[in-house]
Amino acid sequence: MTDHRAYDLVLFGATGFTGALTADYLARHAPAGLRWALAGRDPGRLAGVRDRLAAVDPSCADLPLLTADVTDPASLRAVAESARVVATTVGPYLRHGEPLVAACARAGTDYLDITGEPEFVDQMYLRHHAEAARTGARLVHTCGFDSIPYDVGVWFTLKHLPTDGPVTVEGYVRAGGRVSAGTYHSALTAFERSGQMRRAARERRAAEPRPAGRRVRAVPGRVGRSAELGMWVAPLATVDPQVVRRTALARPEYGPDFTYRHFAAIRRLPTLLAGAVGLTALIGLAQIPPARRWLHGRLASGQGPTAAQRAKGWFRVRFAGVGGGRRVVTEVSGGDPGYDETAKMLAEAALCLALDDLPATAGQVTPVTAMGDALLDRLTRAGITVRVVDSPAPGSAAPPGSSPAAAAGGAAPPVGG
Repeated sequence: MTDHRAYDLVLFGATGFTGALTADYLARHAPAGLRWALAGRDPGRLAGVRDRLAAVDPSCADLPLLTADVTDPASLRAVAESARVVATTVGPYLRHGEPLVAACARAGTDYLDITGEPEFVDQMYLRHHAEAARTGARLVHTCGFDSIPYDVGVWFTLKHLPTDGPVTVEGYVRAGGRVSAGTYHSALTAFERSGQMRRAARERRAAEPRPAGRRVRAVPGRVGRSAELGMWVAPLATVDPQVVRRTALARPEYGPDFTYRHFAAIRRLPTLLAGAVGLTALIGLAQIPPARRWLHGRLASGQGPTAAQRAKGWFRVRFAGVGGGRRVVTEVSGGDPGYDETAKMLAEAALCLALDDLPATAGQVTPVTAMGDALLDRLTRAGITVRVVDSPAPGSAAPPGSSPAAAAGGAAPPVGG
């Protein structure tokens, strides 16, 4: 990346709720000398964010403010051409995200977001991957709770397994906290556009190259009771398994035959059933225009919980892996997933792209493909816990063909508190 640009990092959407949290994190943790700026469409609100940051760090009083709007391509081009890295919290990304992706791809500027929208990720690959690969830009989606804990967690798990033969990893997610407005609206948009989402996924699969001599899969699991975890588990049809799969496609370290399954882990069956009924009803209502408009009005973008409410949030993701006659159970955990930890993950990923010595990649790439161990190290230093829970000696592993959940045995305590 060229060094003549004015800024190492620009945060776009700094006046939104998650954007403001990300700006606050950068004010507290960015290294001295980082050339960074705030961008958004309202200069007055940007100035208010800067004033608040100056109370945290007086040097932030001089932060540059860049006026840009997703409806003004020239303003986005100016931001992209001025920065080495642009991180954005402006969603839903299907509605607002593509113009900035396009500007960064053309300018050779690294781009990050916190989308969890599979259709958006697939569309951006189809439309802008080739241009970004040509210019050297790294387009890194899903740099929040979707999907850094899973991408990094599987990467960490594989460090403790032989990968010269078949490897299977299963992720089990538990979390407590308020759903962010961005996540809520992104989910509604996905429910409204299920047909378009499937079509974009098919088109991407047809266009995406496959590694020769390797098999990589993200496959759905089944609803059931896990005696080993002491919980009910249900497959999660989120963007996260596809992010893990794409990392595995790109990185030979995942071995010749890699499989990933992704679950929610829930203590009580009534909770699981109630969640399934509620989700089914939400999907159905999202197909009816008047109901859809009503749903979108329930939670406005820019709103979020108080600091005291966020302090009660938490997440734990348990990974059970089997490969080469060994088994390992690992965990990634942290605080409030929808806001505080998402802001932390986005900020640390942006700093990683801007400052760290990374492998040469370009085009649309996943967080681990772009940043690997450098991102893992940053997250652990920032307070995200990544640890081995159980790693028995060779010879005590489950027989070949056993699932990781079965291999986890009784040694792994239940996911969550």
